[in-house]
Amino acid sequence: MATFVLLPGAGSDSWYWHLVVPYLEVAGHDVVAVDLPVTDDTAGFADYADVVVDAIGDRRDLVLVAQSMGGFTAPLVCERVPVELMILVAAMVPRPGESGAEWWVNTGHAEARGPDASDDPVEMFLHDVPADVARESEGHVFAQSGTPFDAPWPLDAWPDVPTRFLLCRDDRFFPAEFQRRVVRERLGIEPDEMEGGHLPALSRPHELAQRLLRYLGEVERAPQ
Repeated sequence: MATFVLLPGAGSDSWYWHLVVPYLEVAGHDVVAVDLPVTDDTAGFADYADVVVDAIGDRRDLVLVAQSMGGFTAPLVCERVPVELMILVAAMVPRPGESGAEWWVNTGHAEARGPDASDDPVEMFLHDVPADVARESEGHVFAQSGTPFDAPWPLDAWPDVPTRFLLCRDDRFFPAEFQRRVVRERLGIEPDEMEGGHLPALSRPHELAQRLLRYLGEVERAPQ
């Protein structure tokens, strides 16, 4: 049995994962979905990592799954506790010393989206989320504090932890070709791909859960 530790993205909470959690639990795994201090203007990414480590407690056999902005926090957690597998889902991939604010410019995010891309949150994030889930999500969207984006990302290198990256081909916020390039340049791996937009835990929870379980199985079968 593994423990899946699930990190939400910017301005979100643990509810984001609520449709995925039952699939992982029925497969026999423990699940910890974490609420990060997204509205706390005193909290930086080190504080986010503290919250995750506290939520993990003494659990082991950890599979750390990070959505979107969670890509900044997950590697910091890997430096603090023994993680068996890190899975990045439609995630940001920082470079050592790069602040969150610099990430947008350094990756060419605006150019990748194009000048005609809509900034409407519904069109960016909820275009493929079922209507009832989209309505419920309104109570789980918060104003993300900008504090974590101010300081340089503190690691000297990515942690030596088996890592998978899953991008979403219909992601309107982080377009697929943009993600392919960033992941290859920064992680040196080929991302896996699935259909759907930026929030697969809400739009395709069963498929996402099956991907997470498959990645765990691949690591467990790998020669030691």
